[in-house]
Amino acid sequence: MKNTNYLENLEPGEMYHIYNRGINRTDIFYRPENYPYFLSKFALYLSNLVDTFAYCLLGNHFHLLVRIKENDNKIENLTDLEDPSGLITKKEGMGLHHPDKLVSKKFSDFFNSYTKSINKMIGRTGGLFETPFKRIKIDNAAYFSQVMVYIHFNPQKHGFVDDFRDYKHSSYHSHLSLKSSKLMRTEVLNWFGNAKEYIDFHEAAANDSTQLNNYVIEID
Repeated sequence: MKNTNYLENLEPGEMYHIYNRGINRTDIFYRPENYPYFLSKFALYLSNLVDTFAYCLLGNHFHLLVRIKENDNKIENLTDLEDPSGLITKKEGMGLHHPDKLVSKKFSDFFNSYTKSINKMIGRTGGLFETPFKRIKIDNAAYFSQVMVYIHFNPQKHGFVDDFRDYKHSSYHSHLSLKSSKLMRTEVLNWFGNAKEYIDFHEAAANDSTQLNNYVIEID
């Protein structure tokens, strides 16, 4: 099991597994249209601040795999993960303008906006998401690959489907699609080699539960 810090600062150029769930494990998705609406709201609030590599949306929680954008010395390729130190870009003394503050504030705005819409739709009041949202830094190449599979495998892990490939609300099929997408699709496929190797890696990892157990987090 990776040593995790669920509340560490979000640093420019770093990659993170970000996840959250409903308060008291309440649902955050109630109708089919809520899933694309969630993604559209996420893009509206966060697309200027993060690059998104993967996602999975499930009844009462979600998973995201993102990289915090930076203006200077931007990391262009996932091959930088081969040297974990290449991901680290410390920017001290930025106060409220530090990426951690900016991104966290935008996530808060995103959650609040989505919550208002859901509350209005189902006639509820109050907060919808737990606070603060959790994040785990992706600090090496193997971890990136396995977290990608873990995120896509979640619907099968939680019993939403018998086969993770049948689930509609994850980025697995988006990576293989030719449709326009805001995902970092090209980087992802190049990282695994090509589409076939992407598929093969997912199947091999999903069939080896000992691999995925190393990346389990307590959320349902």
